[in-house]
Amino acid sequence: MKKKENPLWSIIFNIVIPILVLNRFEKIVVRLQGANIISSELFSSPTAMPATALIVALLFPLGYFLYDWFRARKTNFISILGFAGILLTGIIGVFQLPTEWIAYKEASVPLIIGIAVLVSMRTPFPLLKKLLFNPDIMNMEKIEAILEERNLQPEFEQTINRSSYFLAASFGFSAIMNFVLAKIIMHSPSGTPEFNAEYSRMLGLSFPVIALPATIIMVVVLFYLFKKIKQFTGLEIEEIMKM
Repeated sequence: MKKKENPLWSIIFNIVIPILVLNRFEKIVVRLQGANIISSELFSSPTAMPATALIVALLFPLGYFLYDWFRARKTNFISILGFAGILLTGIIGVFQLPTEWIAYKEASVPLIIGIAVLVSMRTPFPLLKKLLFNPDIMNMEKIEAILEERNLQPEFEQTINRSSYFLAASFGFSAIMNFVLAKIIMHSPSGTPEFNAEYSRMLGLSFPVIALPATIIMVVVLFYLFKKIKQFTGLEIEEIMKM
């Protein structure tokens, strides 16, 4: 079985460290300049400091994405979208594009995932089924054998479809909340220290305001799925999951 991702490390590299860098980078640089460790001319341009801070902050989620990709040894649709989001944030900040683009960028990633979940339902490979019903996670051979024996495949597919709608709705909720949060917080021109401070604040609020409610919705969906699988197969959770 492949080694599972540690959610704590994901939060640290994708949220905590970028926030600390955006909040403390300028102060650290000023101290290093005062101690003559780095040249004061290095950040002589007004936009050099905030642009560098943003790039350094984004290197941590980028590094985590690459680490996770090499660890899993396969591409992941959601990870690719996350990487694209990081890249777009860097482009907006470094090239000083209009600040309102952040709101559209923040909404676009969960919106694309939600649409992908819905579109995949019309294909032989629903995204929810591909992500969750993984032989490394669940005893799929046993589950599918019992479903076939009891002729319950149609009911099971209906359960997958209902769960997919709920999952897509959770990403739709995230897209709306991301857009609203960015519109409320992001006002300063990109490429400025104020822009970085606002982006840092938005990152900090994204977990309790967006990620936590969306996670609760997904947990409810998972409980529903496991309840239905147990009902269809008669298996206990220890038999369903590869513990």
